[in-house]
Amino acid sequence: MPHLLNLRALPLLICASVLTVGCSKPAPVAPPPQAMPVKVAPVSLTDVPSRDTYVATIKSRRTSTMQPQVDGNITRILVKSGDAVRAGQLLMQIDPLKQTAAVQSQQGTQAQKQAVYQYNQTEVERQRKLFEAGVTSRDAYDQAIQAFQNSKGDYEANAALTTTQQQQLAYYQIRAPFAGVIGDIPVHLGDYVSPTTVLTTVDENADLEAYIYLPTERASLVRPGLPIDILDASGEVLAHSSISFLSPQVDNGLQSILAKAEIPRTAQRLRNLQLVNARVTWNTASQPVVPVLAVVRVGGQPFVYVAVPSAHGGYSAHQVAVTVGETFGNNYPVLSGLKQGDKVILSSIQFLQEGAPVQPLS
Repeated sequence: MPHLLNLRALPLLICASVLTVGCSKPAPVAPPPQAMPVKVAPVSLTDVPSRDTYVATIKSRRTSTMQPQVDGNITRILVKSGDAVRAGQLLMQIDPLKQTAAVQSQQGTQAQKQAVYQYNQTEVERQRKLFEAGVTSRDAYDQAIQAFQNSKGDYEANAALTTTQQQQLAYYQIRAPFAGVIGDIPVHLGDYVSPTTVLTTVDENADLEAYIYLPTERASLVRPGLPIDILDASGEVLAHSSISFLSPQVDNGLQSILAKAEIPRTAQRLRNLQLVNARVTWNTASQPVVPVLAVVRVGGQPFVYVAVPSAHGGYSAHQVAVTVGETFGNNYPVLSGLKQGDKVILSSIQFLQEGAPVQPLS
């Protein structure tokens, strides 16, 4: 009986299988990925400068270290570090009491010698008249002349010494030799100073030069007139100049050549003895360039994406390893990896991968 039921159910199963097979449909085929619109630019040749950057020192062509010419204690300090001063301005005062006393003593001696000189001058005239009248002898008249000449010479020598002592008083006043900026002031009020003591410095920031030591390996390229850019630590250009002096000798210790570049007076941000970067442009050459934004780095290796014709039509993104030089404006000079005419992708780079379809936009 059970077998009979199975036989009766078999046609139903066969029909159900036929219906199931007849109703099934093939799986739909996924459409190809849509091409991503990207901005591209052909690689072109541009004149790219060959440049190197070196550490340079800014130096003033007019700088003075202020040291006294006399001994004494400082009684007045009229300036502070960083002050702008004019030529002849009084900076410091050294106690002049001893010198003032010396001048007064010398003036007293001069007055005495002047009185002797004036008396002998009168005596010569008196002796002349007496000699001419036959009252005195020739010898008395000659002695009067000799005494007058001696006193005259003594008075004039003393007057010159008095003038010198008075001029010495000026050494007790420290004045600026020219207009400039006051440097560090290591002395204090009341300090005893001597001619070996450094009081301060005065630097003129109007006439500055950059001292650049260039390696001897570049000797064949170094010449007066080479363009120089003075840069700060962040790479900002502070001044444009050119090599104005080139030393005929090589620095034995550094094995380098000293070059100087004059700094324009408009570069107000530079100061004496300031350390800066000097970028030297050796020459220019025609090279392919790519925008900085087109370059991505993977593990330190720079890459760009290039739009290349696809086998199925259209374009696809192709990652190319490149070697680039120092940035030039907003571009990288390409040393290897690209050729003129390659279409470099500039936009949506973060969404690209190798072989992705793209739609180039000019």
